[in-house]
Formats: sequence, C-alpha cells, structure tokens
Amino acid sequence: MTPFKLTEELVTEIELLIANQNDAELNLLFEEVHYADIAEIINELNDDEATYLIKLLDSDKTSDILTELNEDVREAILGNLSAKEIASELDELDTDDAADIIGELPKEQVQQVISEIEDREHAKDIVDLLRYAENSAGGLMAKELVKVNENWNVLTCVKEMRAQAENVTRVHSIYVVDDEDKLKGRLSLKDLLTTSTKTHIKDVFISKVDYVNVNEDPEEVARIMSKYDLEAIPVVDEIGRLVGRITIDDIVDVIREEAERDYQMAAGISRGVEADDSIWELTKARLPWLIIGMFGGIGAASIISSFQVVMNNFPILLIFVPLIQATAGNVGVQSSAIMVQGLANNTVKGEILNRLLKEFTLGLINGLAIAAIVLVISHFFFHTSYLISLTLCVALISVIIIAALIGTFIPVFLDKRGVDPAVATGPFITTGNDIFGILIYFSIAKLILGI
Repeated sequence: MTPFKLTEELVTEIELLIANQNDAELNLLFEEVHYADIAEIINELNDDEATYLIKLLDSDKTSDILTELNEDVREAILGNLSAKEIASELDELDTDDAADIIGELPKEQVQQVISEIEDREHAKDIVDLLRYAENSAGGLMAKELVKVNENWNVLTCVKEMRAQAENVTRVHSIYVVDDEDKLKGRLSLKDLLTTSTKTHIKDVFISKVDYVNVNEDPEEVARIMSKYDLEAIPVVDEIGRLVGRITIDDIVDVIREEAERDYQMAAGISRGVEADDSIWELTKARLPWLIIGMFGGIGAASIISSFQVVMNNFPILLIFVPLIQATAGNVGVQSSAIMVQGLANNTVKGEILNRLLKEFTLGLINGLAIAAIVLVISHFFFHTSYLISLTLCVALISVIIIAALIGTFIPVFLDKRGVDPAVATGPFITTGNDIFGILIYFSIAKLILGI
C-alpha cells in the first residue's frame, strides 16, 4: 500500500468534487484510503465540506474518522448533524470512543443522542462509562471484552467466546470471572486449545493477572502497561468486579497528551493549548509565566544595581553577565528535566541526600571543565587580568553547582507535596537560577577583588 501524503493539490481536488457534488467520484477516491488519512484531509476542509463528506461516506468508516479529527473540527461537524445521525455513528464505535464523543456534546443534546442509539445494550454501556471521571481508568476503559466463568467447561467456554468476540474489535486476553463477575485471572489460548472439552476453566486458568481500579490515574495505568509490556489491562470496580479493559491505543494517547502537557509546562505554558486556539486562550496560557519571568528580570537588575561600586571599578564584569545567566539556566533546566522524567517513570530511588551529593559531584566536574575553557578564552580574547579570570572561574563553578542542586531539589520537593514537578523545568527554574547566578557572581567578585 502506497504511503499516504497530504498535498494542497489533493485538498483542492476534493474541494472541487464536493462543490460539484460528485459523490461517485468521492466514494471511489476514498474507497482504499485509511480512515486516519481521511481525517487528515477533513481537518483541512471548511465545516460545510467536512460535514458533506461525513454524511456521504459509510458509517463504518466515518465513525472511526470522527475519533481521529481535531477537536474543533469534530465539534463543528457534530453541530451540523442531527441526534439520529450522531447516534448512527456511535453505533459503530467501541464504547470508550463513543463515550468520549458524547462527552463533547452539549448537555441538552446528550439524552437525545443516547435515545436514538439502536443497540440498547451498547447505549447502556456508554451511559455507564459517562459516570466515570475523564481522568480515571474508568473514563479511559471500553466495555468490550471477552470473559468466561470459572465454572464453565472448555466446550461451553468456546461457544460463549464466539458470541462475545463478535462485538470485540481485537481480542487481547480472555478474562476469567466468578459467578459475581469478580476477576479471578486470565485464560491462555494455548491451554484452551490443548485441554479436554470437559475440563472446567477453574482447573486451567492463570490466577496471576495485572489489573487496575476504575479510579486509578491514567498515568499510573500507562506506567503499569509500559512496565509489563501489556497490550490490554482489565479494569475492576471497588469490589473487584470486572467492568472493562484498557487497550494500548488508549494508553498511547495518554502518554502523548502527558508529554505534550509536560513540554508546554516546561516552556512556561500553564495550560493545554494548541496553535489554532484563540488569541485570548493563548494569552491566558502564556502570560502568567511571562510575568514571573519579568519579575525575575527585575530582581536580577536590582541585584546588579546593588553592586554599583563593583561595576564602577571593574566594568568588564558586565560583559560576562549573559554567560553566568545562560549557564545557570541551562544547568538548572538539565538537572530538573532529568529529575522530572525520573519521577514520571518512577525510577528515582534512594535518599534525596545521595541524589544531591551526586549532582554536587557532577556540577563540580562540569564547572571545572567549563571554567577551564572560559579561563583560556577570557585571558587570550578579552585580555582580562588574573583576578578577573579567577573571579569568572570561581563564579562559574559555584553557579553550576548551585543550579544543579536547585534543579534536582525543586522537582522532588514539589512532587512530595502533590504538585506536578513538570512546573519546575520552566521559567521557575530558569528565572530562579538567573537571580542566584547574578548574586553569586557579583558576591564572589566583591570578595576576590577586595571591594
């Protein structure tokens, strides 16, 4: 199959076909195109054109397309569809995807759409999922799964599995439950095929099975599935009953969203935004951290002004202020980024004191290396005196060590107090280290130069 490539020419061709209502040509064009690729095309169309395509194509394809669209595009399309048309799309989707889409609808429209879903059992499962918080395992799971009773024999089990599998897109695991639907374990397909048809499931199933609670945080679910290389994980309620499963495709979305959020946080953006969001939304997300950075700059300026006597006697010190600030900021961000990643992956072990000692040693080694380079450059290119060069070297070593310690300690401190440590890698660390760097620089200069 030839890899799909979105081009302006292709979008223009589709726009012309829609304008001429050439339905036969459009159906032929999209016949062999993957639904994710069609979604990519629809994201480039206007609302009316996008709605036209969704109404034209078969529901078994458009239902999947809806799940891949940008949220604003999907919202516009759903706004142009009737409750019955939306319900027909949801009939084709797994319950978790259907619940996600219904959750985006206006409250007054939700009940209308649910009442139009033809498969009442499907509708019931969707309603059941809607009661779980979005940021929980319950809000992430799907109801479709294959489960067997521990008291069945193999023959009954196979018959029941065939019936259940019709509603499951992909069978990752076979779960074993008791008469109260409590999760007991999992069933190996190999054992099922090689065991006598009269054997009871309770005699062959595997009791060891990883699972999560409906209230579990999605990030913890992602950590468990990543750690044990699971393609799917069962979800149980408060009393241990099997209520759903979470598949790897949903976890990939969680990991991607978390990475995007942490990246934005590290860049000083306080809420999840996208490039196409309104100017007001982007301003609200960016401005708070910019203001913090502004006050940090004012603080650094105040510190510099308090060392006016030092600068009057040795104005060359001002030349190296950007070097001190940039080095402090870079070291702090490096240290905090490693700690944030370690905390997110749950790989940070041992006492914080040992971690700080390690960072101190690392900072000392890096500081000595950078100081040696700066010593040569300052002497031969800037023709600084021995005392100025010594001031720069001592200041750089001190700044690098302090920045590394701050960058390591702050994420751990925030994490222990229930605050997302990703906030530490943004302007918070950079601004703080800028201020400390300037203070250390001029304090050392004042001490060494005897002012």
